[in-house]
Amino acid sequence: MKRFAALFAELDESTATNDKVAALVRYLRQAPEADAAWAMYFLAGGKPRQLVRTAQLKAVAMQAAALPEWLFEASYQAVGDLAETIAHVLPGPADGGSDLGLDDWMQQRLLPLRGADEARIAAALTAWWRELDPLGRFLLVKLVGGGFRVGVSKLLVQRAIAEHAGLDAKTVAARMMGFTDGKRVPTVGAWRAIVAAPDAGAGEAREPSQPYPFFLAQALPGEPTATLGDAGEWLAEWKLDGIRGQIVKRAGQVWVWSRGEELMTDRFPELVQLAAGWPDGTVVDGEILAWDPQGTPLPGAAHVGRPAAFAVLQQRIGRKTLGPKVLAAAPVGFMAYDLLEDRGRDLRSLPQHARRAALEALAPGHGLPLSPLLPADGWATFAAQRARSRELGVEGLMLKHRESAYGSGRARGAGPGERLAWWKWKIDPLTVDGVLIYAQAGHGRRASVYTDYTFAVWNRPPRDAAEAQSVVDAIAARRPADPEGLQLVAFTKAYSGLTDAEFQAVDAVIRQNTLEKFGPVRSVRPTLVFELAFEGIARSTRHKSGVALRFPRMLRPRPDKPLHEANTLADLRALMA
Repeated sequence: MKRFAALFAELDESTATNDKVAALVRYLRQAPEADAAWAMYFLAGGKPRQLVRTAQLKAVAMQAAALPEWLFEASYQAVGDLAETIAHVLPGPADGGSDLGLDDWMQQRLLPLRGADEARIAAALTAWWRELDPLGRFLLVKLVGGGFRVGVSKLLVQRAIAEHAGLDAKTVAARMMGFTDGKRVPTVGAWRAIVAAPDAGAGEAREPSQPYPFFLAQALPGEPTATLGDAGEWLAEWKLDGIRGQIVKRAGQVWVWSRGEELMTDRFPELVQLAAGWPDGTVVDGEILAWDPQGTPLPGAAHVGRPAAFAVLQQRIGRKTLGPKVLAAAPVGFMAYDLLEDRGRDLRSLPQHARRAALEALAPGHGLPLSPLLPADGWATFAAQRARSRELGVEGLMLKHRESAYGSGRARGAGPGERLAWWKWKIDPLTVDGVLIYAQAGHGRRASVYTDYTFAVWNRPPRDAAEAQSVVDAIAARRPADPEGLQLVAFTKAYSGLTDAEFQAVDAVIRQNTLEKFGPVRSVRPTLVFELAFEGIARSTRHKSGVALRFPRMLRPRPDKPLHEANTLADLRALMA
């Protein structure tokens, strides 16, 4: 744990990519294989399940530090991060500390906590905290609380492993697919498979369930006429609003993977049934979608039914138990757009049009819905089809060069080969003006700044500025809202889109206008209007407003806009319509 804590500190303190890579390589050269497996699992995005509830972490820490609840909560509000608060309020560590490695901590101590009673957990945490310095305690709380994260990307981790092992980074990316899945524990065997020298006389060994690295699209900068040349060189498809996924059929079994490298086979039995008859050695890339079997197919589609709203798919994503009622209420389908492996042959180096032809040859005999190709009469035709996106429930167009191979990750830069990438030509987001009413501190380097905001709209248009001000005055005076009168109704949360300087400016306003504190959350006197952007909107029974937004984010503060001109619930309902 000491070596991993030192690596974490070095990564957290550095802002230079090369310095982060160098730190990772030094760690890999020194760490035992079992520790390296766990370290790279966490740093590449593996998220351990929560082993200890937040409430119990607080309770045990208050007892160990002999602090009253009010003082602990005051410290928590000042620091903004639970793990950091606990690390600093505890008494000093015992001399020497623990020399256990990361693998021993995970296998012998942390993982056995799952399902343990509260008394055993409390005794274990108290004893372990005595062994660790503040940084070690911070990491321990992050690991048992399920909140570990650090400022390195998966691509950076793969680059460091490649440098350490003398491999190509793309080879490492392919070998690491599925390594961070939460249902699997990193092992020495899995780590050795990632860093093994390639066998010059044999192809790359592949575990049967392993998917390929996903090829990702970039947002199209400007109009395609100025960027991409002749429209006839491009294949266009609808950009669907679902979960990107790969279905893998090998060794007589089927596996379903998300783009986030999460194994989701058990959540989508329909997709297992769909792929059951595929030939072994088949890997298809596409979109996992809620499916309306009675819906009108998308233009150009040859199959029955059409994608349903993403909100329907969300009913399935979080379900642990899938009974007949859930399966009937939220059926799931798959729309294929690429064939990556055909009877064990890797097709990724073939041009896009050849892979599409192979996919079209596979689909008819196996009931596989294909993402329809749109007519390529010119950019004007594509633009007219894109203009129908909201009407059709899609997000715009995907543009794929006819000669493009299936790459790894997201291509960057603007060189000649860039035109062979994939582009997403999305429609402009929807926007609404909301009023900030609650705020919570961020995480990491923003742990002391209020960056996570809750926004409200009016339940009806205010008559004038005076009526809106009367509601603000009532909120400031803690008077309950009039159920028949004008109100501000919370409708979404957002935490991205502003610069550091903008967050600092908003933070100052929040602190000056705080009304009440609820743990890390502050209720704020309504003073600020923000323009918010989002990709979609749907009805919701879970929210008081009756709506849920897709990917909300802040475009800009609106100091020029008075409160009474913020949007209303009627405006949101009109956007749904």
